[in-house]
Amino acid sequence: MIGTSVLVYLLQVVLGSSFTSLLSFSAPFEIVQPWRLVTSLFAHAGVFHLLFNMYALFIFGGQLERTLGRGRFAALYAISGVGGAAAVSLIAPVSSVIGASGAIFGLMAAFFVIARSLGGSNGVQLLVLVGINLVIGIVLPNVSWQAHLGGLVAGAAVAFVFSKTRHRSKRGAQTAAVVGIGVLVLAIVLWRSYELASAYGVI
Repeated sequence: MIGTSVLVYLLQVVLGSSFTSLLSFSAPFEIVQPWRLVTSLFAHAGVFHLLFNMYALFIFGGQLERTLGRGRFAALYAISGVGGAAAVSLIAPVSSVIGASGAIFGLMAAFFVIARSLGGSNGVQLLVLVGINLVIGIVLPNVSWQAHLGGLVAGAAVAFVFSKTRHRSKRGAQTAAVVGIGVLVLAIVLWRSYELASAYGVI
């Protein structure tokens, strides 16, 4: 994921803003340009945006992938990212967003939930970190706090399922619940996209 994000950013630098605009998530266009939901997770607004997200992905993602396994980690990351897009679609429907921040916030929420379920630390420092970043997202312009919030909620929900279904006998229930969360956030994105595309004459 880090390598892909770096490669996409290099392409953004070379190809310019018109290329970046095709990668960003924009709810009114998602229904007719479905790749945006995926590409927006790998595109970034600048080098510091990229470095911050990739550092957070390295720190939290590495530990979560070792704990959950590659498949569960990929599901967590993807659903968190789509959860961020769902929140943007609901709260800031005409905004255009790029970056892995929604997915990163999902990882931070998951790290907290899973650490607590395993009897780890109380996670006060992580909660403070998340809180500070949420406030920064609200205060600073051109930062999608909506994506942060959506990713946070989706990531926490998936992690809660993982923490309650660790036993092998519950794997079926785990899969069903995680798929259900994924379908829900994706349905929100598609529903809002269709609604907005119809309203703005995109379709």
